Amino acid sequence: MSATTLLAQSVPDTATAAPPQLGLPDAAVTPEPGAPRMVMSGDIPADEFRAAMASLAAPVTVVTCYDRTGSPRGLTASAVSSLSLDPPLILVCLDRGSRTHDVLVAADAFTLHLLGPENEDLARKFAGPTEQRFENVRLTSGPTSRHAPQLADSALRLTCARHDAIEAGDHTILVGRVAASDCQGRPAGGLVWHHRGFAHARPVPGR
Repeated sequence: MSATTLLAQSVPDTATAAPPQLGLPDAAVTPEPGAPRMVMSGDIPADEFRAAMASLAAPVTVVTCYDRTGSPRGLTASAVSSLSLDPPLILVCLDRGSRTHDVLVAADAFTLHLLGPENEDLARKFAGPTEQRFENVRLTSGPTSRHAPQLADSALRLTCARHDAIEAGDHTILVGRVAASDCQGRPAGGLVWHHRGFAHARPVPGR
């Protein structure tokens, strides 16, 4: 399995054209130069925003790297997404208050582990105390393990070269260029965070 396999979609040629703006005059779509723009009254309260985002199911992953001494570091991350097919890019949003933030942002490479329903304990472990995250965790010595630690119990691993890091509010958007995809022959993904708890995503039967 490759990153291209995960991301490739068939897009009709008509997708490149702008969709029609039904019921809207041209002026509503493209304001005249100098026309006044709508101004928002302010930010949504943090608690309200947090509650809204709890309704958005998010993939549960573990991101790992080596620090400057060669020690393995990692954390659980759910703000993760594919970003580009050509080149193959993914993004991970990292809380700048995390003790692992600076290490991940500075690393030349990192590995994104996609977790399945059987990996709840692994997700909890890498969300726990920093110094205990790799205790009793099986690592593999595959060809990409010299770049970043590889968790043996993850069904799918994407090893990435650091492509960019962008500050955004209280987080950093870490962009990785996918260099290798290691599949363990089991269904990947499926562990999601939804309404402040784990949920399991499975294919709809018959599709």
